[in-house]
Amino acid sequence: RAVYADDERFNFTILPKNVGKRKAQIAAITQSSGDLILNVDSDTTLAPDVVSKLAHKMRDPAVGAAMGQLKASNQGDTWLTRLIDMEYWLACNEERAAQARFGAVMCCCGPCAMYRRSAMLSLLDQYETQLYRGKPSDFGEDRHLTILMLSAGFRTEYVPSAIAATVVPDTIGVYLRQQLRWARSTFRDTLLAFPVLPGLDRYLTLDVIGQNGGPLLLALSVLTGIGQFALTATVPWWTIMVIGSMTLVRCSVAAYRARELRFLGFSLHTLVNIFLLIPLKA
Repeated sequence: RAVYADDERFNFTILPKNVGKRKAQIAAITQSSGDLILNVDSDTTLAPDVVSKLAHKMRDPAVGAAMGQLKASNQGDTWLTRLIDMEYWLACNEERAAQARFGAVMCCCGPCAMYRRSAMLSLLDQYETQLYRGKPSDFGEDRHLTILMLSAGFRTEYVPSAIAATVVPDTIGVYLRQQLRWARSTFRDTLLAFPVLPGLDRYLTLDVIGQNGGPLLLALSVLTGIGQFALTATVPWWTIMVIGSMTLVRCSVAAYRARELRFLGFSLHTLVNIFLLIPLKA
Protein backbone atom coordinates (compact mmCIF):
# COMPACT_ATOMS: atom_id res chain seq x y z
CA ARG A 1 0.00 0.00 0.00
CA ALA A 2 2.87 2.36 0.80
CA VAL A 3 4.30 1.82 -2.68
CA TYR A 4 1.09 2.14 -4.71
CA ALA A 5 -1.10 4.48 -2.63
CA ASP A 6 -0.53 7.38 -5.04
CA ASP A 7 -0.87 5.27 -8.20
CA GLU A 8 -4.18 6.07 -9.93
CA ARG A 9 -4.45 2.49 -11.22
CA PHE A 10 -4.93 1.18 -7.69
CA ASN A 11 -7.83 1.60 -5.29
CA PHE A 12 -7.36 0.42 -1.69
CA THR A 13 -10.37 -0.57 0.36
CA ILE A 14 -9.63 -0.48 4.08
CA LEU A 15 -12.34 -2.10 6.19
CA PRO A 16 -12.90 -0.72 9.73
CA LYS A 17 -12.16 -4.12 11.29
CA ASN A 18 -11.11 -7.65 10.40
CA VAL A 19 -14.28 -9.28 9.05
CA GLY A 20 -12.63 -12.42 7.66
CA LYS A 21 -11.58 -13.43 4.18
CA ARG A 22 -15.05 -14.05 2.75
CA LYS A 23 -16.54 -10.63 3.61
CA ALA A 24 -13.31 -8.89 2.60
CA GLN A 25 -13.48 -10.59 -0.80
CA ILE A 26 -17.11 -9.57 -1.24
CA ALA A 27 -16.31 -5.95 -0.33
CA ALA A 28 -13.58 -5.85 -2.98
CA ILE A 29 -15.60 -7.68 -5.65
CA THR A 30 -18.62 -5.40 -5.34
CA GLN A 31 -16.38 -2.33 -5.77
CA SER A 32 -14.46 -3.76 -8.71
CA SER A 33 -15.06 -3.00 -12.39
CA GLY A 34 -12.78 -5.32 -14.37
CA ASP A 35 -13.92 -8.41 -16.27
CA LEU A 36 -11.54 -10.63 -14.29
CA ILE A 37 -10.76 -10.78 -10.58
CA LEU A 38 -7.48 -12.14 -9.23
CA ASN A 39 -7.42 -13.46 -5.68
CA VAL A 40 -3.96 -13.52 -4.04
CA ASP A 41 -3.15 -14.32 -0.42
CA SER A 42 -1.07 -11.77 1.49
CA ASP A 43 1.86 -14.20 1.90
CA THR A 44 2.03 -15.07 -1.81
CA THR A 45 4.43 -13.80 -4.49
CA LEU A 46 3.43 -14.13 -8.15
CA ALA A 47 5.74 -14.75 -11.08
CA PRO A 48 5.69 -11.79 -13.54
CA ASP A 49 3.63 -13.67 -16.16
CA VAL A 50 0.96 -15.16 -13.86
CA VAL A 51 -1.76 -12.59 -14.64
CA SER A 52 -1.31 -12.84 -18.41
CA LYS A 53 -1.30 -16.66 -18.37
CA LEU A 54 -4.41 -16.94 -16.23
CA ALA A 55 -6.15 -14.24 -18.27
CA HIS A 56 -5.33 -16.11 -21.49
CA LYS A 57 -7.08 -19.21 -20.12
CA MET A 58 -10.09 -17.05 -19.16
CA ARG A 59 -10.54 -15.88 -22.78
CA ASP A 60 -12.81 -18.90 -23.13
CA PRO A 61 -16.22 -17.65 -21.86
CA ALA A 62 -17.04 -21.14 -20.60
CA VAL A 63 -14.24 -20.88 -17.98
CA GLY A 64 -15.39 -19.34 -14.70
CA ALA A 65 -12.16 -19.71 -12.72
CA ALA A 66 -8.53 -20.72 -13.17
CA MET A 67 -5.73 -21.36 -10.69
CA GLY A 68 -1.96 -21.38 -10.96
CA GLN A 69 0.65 -23.77 -9.61
CA LEU A 70 1.60 -23.31 -5.96
CA LYS A 71 5.08 -23.69 -4.54
CA ALA A 72 6.50 -23.10 -1.06
CA SER A 73 8.49 -19.87 -0.95
CA ASN A 74 10.12 -21.04 2.30
CA GLN A 75 10.78 -24.56 1.05
CA GLY A 76 14.30 -24.78 2.48
CA ASP A 77 13.46 -23.71 6.04
CA THR A 78 12.67 -27.07 7.71
CA TRP A 79 11.99 -30.71 6.91
CA LEU A 80 8.28 -29.87 7.16
CA THR A 81 8.37 -27.05 4.59
CA ARG A 82 10.23 -29.37 2.18
CA LEU A 83 7.53 -31.98 2.70
CA ILE A 84 4.72 -29.46 2.17
CA ASP A 85 6.37 -28.16 -1.02
CA MET A 86 6.23 -31.69 -2.43
CA GLU A 87 2.66 -32.06 -1.16
CA TYR A 88 1.70 -28.90 -3.09
CA TRP A 89 3.38 -30.20 -6.23
CA LEU A 90 1.40 -33.44 -6.02
CA ALA A 91 -1.87 -31.60 -5.27
CA CYS A 92 -1.36 -29.31 -8.27
CA ASN A 93 0.28 -31.53 -10.86
CA GLU A 94 -1.53 -34.77 -10.12
CA GLU A 95 -4.89 -33.96 -8.53
CA ARG A 96 -5.74 -30.55 -10.08
CA ALA A 97 -4.09 -31.38 -13.41
CA ALA A 98 -6.18 -34.55 -13.73
CA GLN A 99 -9.37 -32.73 -12.76
CA ALA A 100 -8.65 -29.94 -15.24
CA ARG A 101 -8.31 -32.50 -18.03
CA PHE A 102 -12.01 -33.16 -17.47
CA GLY A 103 -12.96 -29.49 -17.11
CA ALA A 104 -13.58 -29.25 -13.38
CA VAL A 105 -10.89 -28.39 -10.85
CA MET A 106 -12.76 -29.01 -7.59
CA CYS A 107 -10.92 -26.34 -5.58
CA CYS A 108 -9.20 -23.28 -7.06
CA CYS A 109 -6.72 -22.45 -4.32
CA GLY A 110 -6.83 -19.00 -2.71
CA PRO A 111 -3.15 -18.02 -3.03
CA CYS A 112 -3.52 -17.69 -6.82
CA ALA A 113 -6.94 -17.92 -8.48
CA MET A 114 -8.63 -15.83 -11.16
CA TYR A 115 -12.42 -15.55 -11.45
CA ARG A 116 -14.85 -14.19 -14.00
CA ARG A 117 -16.44 -11.17 -12.35
CA SER A 118 -19.85 -11.54 -14.00
CA ALA A 119 -20.09 -15.12 -12.72
CA MET A 120 -18.98 -14.16 -9.21
CA LEU A 121 -21.57 -11.39 -8.94
CA SER A 122 -24.35 -13.87 -9.63
CA LEU A 123 -23.03 -16.19 -6.88
CA LEU A 124 -22.21 -13.69 -4.13
CA ASP A 125 -25.47 -14.13 -2.22
CA GLN A 126 -24.97 -17.91 -1.96
CA TYR A 127 -21.31 -17.41 -1.13
CA GLU A 128 -21.96 -14.85 1.61
CA THR A 129 -24.82 -16.67 3.33
CA GLN A 130 -23.23 -20.13 3.66
CA LEU A 131 -23.73 -21.57 7.15
CA TYR A 132 -21.83 -24.16 9.14
CA ARG A 133 -23.72 -25.70 12.08
CA GLY A 134 -26.15 -22.78 12.04
CA LYS A 135 -23.52 -20.03 12.03
CA PRO A 136 -21.93 -18.03 9.16
CA SER A 137 -19.07 -20.10 7.75
CA ASP A 138 -15.55 -18.77 8.32
CA PHE A 139 -13.55 -21.44 6.47
CA GLY A 140 -13.43 -23.27 3.15
CA GLU A 141 -13.97 -20.18 1.00
CA ASP A 142 -11.91 -21.41 -1.96
CA ARG A 143 -13.55 -24.81 -2.33
CA HIS A 144 -17.05 -23.46 -1.79
CA LEU A 145 -16.62 -20.69 -4.37
CA THR A 146 -15.25 -23.20 -6.89
CA ILE A 147 -18.21 -25.55 -6.41
CA LEU A 148 -20.60 -22.61 -6.84
CA MET A 149 -18.86 -21.87 -10.16
CA LEU A 150 -19.30 -25.47 -11.28
CA SER A 151 -22.94 -25.52 -10.18
CA ALA A 152 -23.53 -22.40 -12.31
CA GLY A 153 -22.30 -24.33 -15.35
CA PHE A 154 -18.79 -22.88 -15.70
CA ARG A 155 -15.57 -24.83 -16.18
CA THR A 156 -12.66 -24.42 -13.77
CA GLU A 157 -9.08 -24.79 -14.99
CA TYR A 158 -5.50 -25.30 -13.82
CA VAL A 159 -2.57 -23.45 -15.44
CA PRO A 160 0.70 -25.16 -14.38
CA SER A 161 2.93 -22.52 -15.94
CA ALA A 162 1.42 -19.74 -13.76
CA ILE A 163 3.70 -20.05 -10.74
CA ALA A 164 2.85 -18.61 -7.32
CA ALA A 165 5.14 -18.99 -4.29
CA THR A 166 3.41 -18.96 -0.91
CA VAL A 167 4.59 -19.23 2.69
CA VAL A 168 3.75 -22.65 4.16
CA PRO A 169 3.63 -23.75 7.83
CA ASP A 170 7.07 -24.42 9.31
CA THR A 171 5.89 -26.01 12.58
CA ILE A 172 3.69 -29.04 13.21
CA GLY A 173 1.14 -27.08 15.26
CA VAL A 174 0.45 -24.53 12.51
CA TYR A 175 0.39 -27.28 9.88
CA LEU A 176 -2.18 -29.32 11.80
CA ARG A 177 -4.44 -26.30 12.24
CA GLN A 178 -4.26 -25.67 8.48
CA GLN A 179 -5.04 -29.32 7.71
CA LEU A 180 -8.00 -29.31 10.11
CA ARG A 181 -9.53 -26.29 8.31
CA TRP A 182 -8.99 -27.96 4.95
CA ALA A 183 -10.45 -31.26 6.15
CA ARG A 184 -13.62 -29.56 7.40
CA SER A 185 -13.97 -27.80 4.08
CA THR A 186 -13.38 -30.98 2.08
CA PHE A 187 -15.92 -33.06 3.99
CA ARG A 188 -18.58 -30.33 4.09
CA ASP A 189 -18.26 -29.09 0.52
CA THR A 190 -17.97 -32.58 -0.94
CA LEU A 191 -21.58 -33.04 0.15
CA LEU A 192 -22.47 -29.80 -1.64
CA ALA A 193 -20.70 -31.09 -4.76
CA PHE A 194 -22.84 -34.25 -5.04
CA PRO A 195 -25.64 -32.56 -7.03
CA VAL A 196 -23.04 -31.15 -9.43
CA LEU A 197 -21.24 -34.42 -10.18
CA PRO A 198 -23.87 -35.97 -12.52
CA GLY A 199 -23.35 -33.05 -14.92
CA LEU A 200 -19.56 -33.49 -14.97
CA ASP A 201 -17.34 -36.15 -16.49
CA ARG A 202 -17.57 -39.49 -14.68
CA TYR A 203 -13.89 -39.24 -13.74
CA LEU A 204 -14.78 -36.46 -11.28
CA THR A 205 -17.14 -38.83 -9.41
CA LEU A 206 -14.34 -41.39 -9.22
CA ASP A 207 -11.97 -38.67 -8.02
CA VAL A 208 -14.32 -37.57 -5.21
CA ILE A 209 -14.83 -41.19 -4.12
CA GLY A 210 -11.08 -41.79 -4.12
CA GLN A 211 -10.21 -38.64 -2.18
CA ASN A 212 -12.72 -39.41 0.55
CA GLY A 213 -12.63 -43.21 0.50
CA GLY A 214 -8.84 -43.54 0.36
CA PRO A 215 -8.14 -42.01 3.78
CA LEU A 216 -10.96 -44.08 5.30
CA LEU A 217 -9.44 -47.29 3.93
CA LEU A 218 -6.01 -46.27 5.21
CA ALA A 219 -7.49 -45.56 8.64
CA LEU A 220 -9.24 -48.94 8.62
CA SER A 221 -5.96 -50.68 7.71
CA VAL A 222 -4.11 -48.90 10.53
CA LEU A 223 -6.83 -49.76 13.08
CA THR A 224 -6.79 -53.39 11.93
CA GLY A 225 -3.02 -53.53 12.39
CA ILE A 226 -3.24 -51.97 15.86
CA GLY A 227 -6.00 -54.44 16.76
CA GLN A 228 -3.89 -57.37 15.63
CA PHE A 229 -0.95 -56.18 17.71
CA ALA A 230 -3.14 -55.55 20.79
CA LEU A 231 -5.00 -58.86 20.63
CA THR A 232 -2.32 -61.27 19.44
CA ALA A 233 0.94 -59.52 20.40
CA THR A 234 2.18 -60.07 16.83
CA VAL A 235 3.50 -57.35 14.53
CA PRO A 236 1.12 -56.73 11.57
CA TRP A 237 3.86 -57.11 8.97
CA TRP A 238 1.40 -57.65 6.13
CA THR A 239 -0.31 -54.31 6.82
CA ILE A 240 3.02 -52.51 7.18
CA MET A 241 4.37 -54.01 3.93
CA VAL A 242 1.27 -53.14 1.89
CA ILE A 243 1.14 -49.53 3.11
CA GLY A 244 4.91 -49.18 2.67
CA SER A 245 4.92 -50.63 -0.84
CA MET A 246 2.01 -48.42 -1.97
CA THR A 247 3.84 -45.40 -0.56
CA LEU A 248 7.04 -46.24 -2.42
CA VAL A 249 5.19 -46.81 -5.69
CA ARG A 250 3.42 -43.46 -5.42
CA CYS A 251 6.58 -41.56 -4.51
CA SER A 252 8.58 -43.28 -7.27
CA VAL A 253 6.00 -42.28 -9.88
CA ALA A 254 6.08 -38.69 -8.56
CA ALA A 255 9.90 -38.66 -8.65
CA TYR A 256 9.82 -39.88 -12.27
CA ARG A 257 7.19 -37.37 -13.37
CA ALA A 258 8.88 -34.43 -11.61
CA ARG A 259 12.36 -35.67 -12.59
CA GLU A 260 13.43 -35.06 -8.98
CA LEU A 261 14.68 -37.77 -6.62
CA ARG A 262 13.63 -35.71 -3.59
CA PHE A 263 10.08 -37.00 -4.06
CA LEU A 264 11.23 -40.36 -2.72
CA GLY A 265 11.52 -38.54 0.61
CA PHE A 266 7.81 -37.81 0.46
CA SER A 267 7.42 -41.32 1.89
CA LEU A 268 7.81 -39.61 5.27
CA HIS A 269 4.41 -37.99 4.71
CA THR A 270 2.75 -41.38 5.15
CA LEU A 271 3.93 -41.46 8.77
CA VAL A 272 2.66 -37.89 9.29
CA ASN A 273 -0.62 -38.94 7.72
CA ILE A 274 -1.07 -42.07 9.84
CA PHE A 275 0.00 -40.75 13.24
CA LEU A 276 -1.12 -37.08 13.00
CA LEU A 277 -3.52 -36.26 10.18
CA ILE A 278 -5.90 -39.25 10.37
CA PRO A 279 -6.47 -38.89 14.16
CA LEU A 280 -6.89 -35.12 13.70
CA LYS A 281 -9.46 -35.52 10.92
CA ALA A 282 -11.33 -38.18 12.89
